[in-house]
Amino acid sequence: MTDTAPHTGRTVWDRKSVVALAQRYRRWGQWGPDDERGALNFIDAGALTRAASLIRHGRVLSLAIPLDASGPQKGAFGRNNPLHYMVQDGGDIALGAQEHLAGLRYTDDGIAMPLQCATHWDALSHIFYEGRMYNGYGLAEVTSAGAARCGVERMSASLTGRGVLLDIARFRRVAALAPGQGISGAELEACAEAQGVTVGRGDIVLVRTGHLRAARREGWGDYAGGDAPGLALSSAHFLYGRQVAAVAGDTWGVEVRPNETPDLFQPLHLVLLVNAGIPLGEMFDLELLAEDCADDGVYEFFLAAAPLPITGAVGGPMNPIAVK
Repeated sequence: MTDTAPHTGRTVWDRKSVVALAQRYRRWGQWGPDDERGALNFIDAGALTRAASLIRHGRVLSLAIPLDASGPQKGAFGRNNPLHYMVQDGGDIALGAQEHLAGLRYTDDGIAMPLQCATHWDALSHIFYEGRMYNGYGLAEVTSAGAARCGVERMSASLTGRGVLLDIARFRRVAALAPGQGISGAELEACAEAQGVTVGRGDIVLVRTGHLRAARREGWGDYAGGDAPGLALSSAHFLYGRQVAAVAGDTWGVEVRPNETPDLFQPLHLVLLVNAGIPLGEMFDLELLAEDCADDGVYEFFLAAAPLPITGAVGGPMNPIAVK
């Protein structure tokens, strides 16, 4: 059952109700017993052709946060900010380390990072519930060697198509939603209607709360893993019903925190990622895109957001690009 918490107005779900919701929207087997793409199957040739027609002006907008030591991570869940290091730099050249080369000199570098420390997609192998991930695959499919099923590389050719921004912060006429404020399916629908945009089969939906912008201005604080606005469990009705391919937001974990159920961590991940097969994108920087959409009143665009094809990874960083 669900209830309303006193003094807060927040909906509170019990575990049984969340599991029932997850089972209601389960797509296991919809595309066969060996499927590893989930709702990304909705992005077909027709969807891509229609998405390409949305490029009208040639405006290109990056939706990624920088990959550097100034990111939001504070070590929670074993995640730190990217570490960039030089393999060869100008000093090496000056000291003669490359004198064995004929004329040409070079610089080279590397990076060490958790794959989910900045703008990224959660792969369908990222979350398990009672020993099962999407399509019913078991724990043995993800070992120390990586994910044998539903790894992020299975998504690398799929996350390109029609993007739709639902700017909830602007819809509510606030700079940013407050931590703990949930976004229902009904509000997603109302926001889309107010913006004059439809959400449908194969769309990649981006939800702006303004939380990333506010947290970055304050030195990030507890942005990584702390309380945040985000999608409520009831948003699953809208996202599943419209056959969206993927959904992303500008918060650490997409869904509202504190979570709506006290005995199940990140319950919307269970519903969308594990059961409905809808990939979740986290820490998207939607500020420039939101300004552009508000200026021209167009909230649809061509979106190229493929993750790096890291074999067996359960999450993948990328630089999502919106083109209008």
